[in-house]
Amino acid sequence: LWFCIKLLSTFKFSEGKRGLIRKKQESLKTQDGWWGVGTPLVSPEDDSIRPFRVETTQEQLEDLHRRIDQTRSFPSLEDSRFHYGFNSSYLRKVVSYWRNDFDWRKQVDKLNRYPHFKTTIEGIDVHYVHAKPKNLPEGVRSVPLMMVHGWPGSFYEFYGILPLLTEPASPEDIAFEVICPSIPGYGFSEAPHKKGFDSVCAARVFHKLMKRLGFSQFYVQGGDWGWLITTNMAQLEPKTVKGLHVNFAPPAKPSLTMMMSVLLGRHFPKLFDFSEHDIKRTFPCVQKLVVDAVKETGYLHIQATKPDTAGRALNDSPVGLAAYILEKFSTWTDHEFTNLEDGGLERKFSLDDLLTNVMIYWTSCSIISSMRFYKENFGKGLDQPHSKIPVIVPTGVAVFPNELMHTPKLWVKQKYHKLVTYTLMARGGHFAAMEEPELLAQDIQMFVKIVEKRM
Repeated sequence: LWFCIKLLSTFKFSEGKRGLIRKKQESLKTQDGWWGVGTPLVSPEDDSIRPFRVETTQEQLEDLHRRIDQTRSFPSLEDSRFHYGFNSSYLRKVVSYWRNDFDWRKQVDKLNRYPHFKTTIEGIDVHYVHAKPKNLPEGVRSVPLMMVHGWPGSFYEFYGILPLLTEPASPEDIAFEVICPSIPGYGFSEAPHKKGFDSVCAARVFHKLMKRLGFSQFYVQGGDWGWLITTNMAQLEPKTVKGLHVNFAPPAKPSLTMMMSVLLGRHFPKLFDFSEHDIKRTFPCVQKLVVDAVKETGYLHIQATKPDTAGRALNDSPVGLAAYILEKFSTWTDHEFTNLEDGGLERKFSLDDLLTNVMIYWTSCSIISSMRFYKENFGKGLDQPHSKIPVIVPTGVAVFPNELMHTPKLWVKQKYHKLVTYTLMARGGHFAAMEEPELLAQDIQMFVKIVEKRM
């Protein structure tokens, strides 16, 4: 034990050093792809930017209502709450609201308040929302920021935070120009027609999108898959990405540092700069890092192996799709919500917002292609090049206390070598932009101000 402590003190982990020998900094390598139907075009790709509006036909709505009316209910076990998944009694309430009170036309108008566009990149149409400040003072320039969603979310997750970033209340705050793309295969971005489209491919496509929009440097922000895609963007072009902000940062590839902190961190927290929250979320390790993870990742195993099988059922049943998606908005917001009959869904979100996200998946028929993203990433193994390459751009991490996985600051530094901010947020879970837009906006502001030397 004494030897281990002595060795650890030599490494000075709290200062972020990572071993005895530092490897030469690398950038992630990638090659252009083609995800359209058939063979790549011989002629240059159409790089035009096309306006897009969210629209739904009356026939689509009638089909949705017919399917809802014909759903077959099945009772939950007595006193099962959300322990077995989405509670059937509460699901009946959600479905009744969806069928009789939810105004999709009104929500479509809300979606179209911000300008939408599509452009073709590597053979597929990429959809994005582009929100700009309206009343910038003369001589003041906005700061470009790309925000990337995850699963089972969408670009709509950012609708609460967009006005806070583009029209900040304080004149001291930065006004952002925000680009929110839909990951290919999600929402209104076309799904790849070929195998192999993973996070690195999405990162490359989004870099091309930003260059097409005229940005030579910009910031990126993401959670869930957005965390990995934006991390890959920073690895691909560290000189283009001025800063990376994430609200989800699962532990990097295990290192001696991490293993020793797992063994000794509970007893010697100061040695590893562990906070009380670190101790609470990390120990006992078997329960917190293994058992809890296994309990909450059944969906991942399905989607990383046979996404099309389960996806076909969800693509046919709107009620099944709603249960599958909304269960995550319950459990991933606060795991304690599993003890409630209604899953705590309406404690943090409105049914209108939740069902709008479901409708984006339903009307775009994108649930299967969104699930395939898991297979494309995990199917290549856990030892991909990007897992070994550190991030050398300035990085900010917002740590929401009810996030699925917790990563202590020490562990974050193993991957993100220029950690500028690491903020333990006051409240919130996995869907931070949608649940706590004010808190997330404040942390983004603080991070970018530091990088821009405005603080």
